Amino acid sequence: MAGNGTSKPAAPAPAPAPAAAPPKVFDKPWRNTPWGGRDQLLEDLKAYVPRNPSIEHVRILLCGPIGAGKSSFINSINNVFQNKMTMKAQVDSAMADKSFTTTYTTHKIENRKTGSYYPFVFNDVMGFEKPNGKGVHEDDLKKALTGHVKEGHKFNPSHSLTEGDLGYNKSPSPSDRAHCLVNLIPADKIALMDDEVIKKMRAIRLVASELGIPQVVILTRVDIACPLVKENLRNMYLSKYIKEMMEKCSIKLGVPVNCIFPVRNYHEEIELDEDMDVLLFRALKQMVDFGDDFLKEMEQS
Repeated sequence: MAGNGTSKPAAPAPAPAPAAAPPKVFDKPWRNTPWGGRDQLLEDLKAYVPRNPSIEHVRILLCGPIGAGKSSFINSINNVFQNKMTMKAQVDSAMADKSFTTTYTTHKIENRKTGSYYPFVFNDVMGFEKPNGKGVHEDDLKKALTGHVKEGHKFNPSHSLTEGDLGYNKSPSPSDRAHCLVNLIPADKIALMDDEVIKKMRAIRLVASELGIPQVVILTRVDIACPLVKENLRNMYLSKYIKEMMEKCSIKLGVPVNCIFPVRNYHEEIELDEDMDVLLFRALKQMVDFGDDFLKEMEQS
């Protein structure tokens, strides 16, 4: 009390304000994207003609772990060319731990005006699984790169395709071989991917590199991985999380970031979305451009 010479204890100092959380977005997009340019991208792809006249199309070989969205990517590309929802490649959302694709099939994109097909095709193979699983045999994928797998061949995970088998193509033409290798990786599962699966993917990449085949990586399920992107797809290159996932993917597979393209496949939508199409077209154009460069090199060699 003031009368007996004592004083009140000092009030405790206010707790410091918590540090502001680091922003989840960049100040500006770190990669330019032609939002609103869907129609021009579509016209450019429709106008594509292979520079090597002896080869009828760019063959794009898709591979990746189970559930990465390989068949969904083919369907998504077909959707935007047909201007409607389609089911070009069969998918099964219930088979989360088992590959639905079992045969080697060439998927073509029809030109609805002419009834012919655009000069780029896709081949989807069984997904990569752990050694004790039932995924595509590594040697079979290597043979697909060189065109030694026949159309309709049914993959046998326990037995690699060998010369003399019905599904073995003894004399592949330049059009039979792969002209661009595309690895699809689910953005929400990069950290959980099995080391053996990564090892297989890097081994295939090495073979493709030795053959001079260009490579692209597609990052799928970005809307599941990042709420900002789910909210608005135009946040794709503003999201720090998506860039971090792309950089992790680059380190794991050894692919430069400028060859990695995040997309959102059509899955629950019943109508086309222009922003989804822009990302899909940007990725496809890179595959076609890379593949066309490889066709030109084949012609000169």
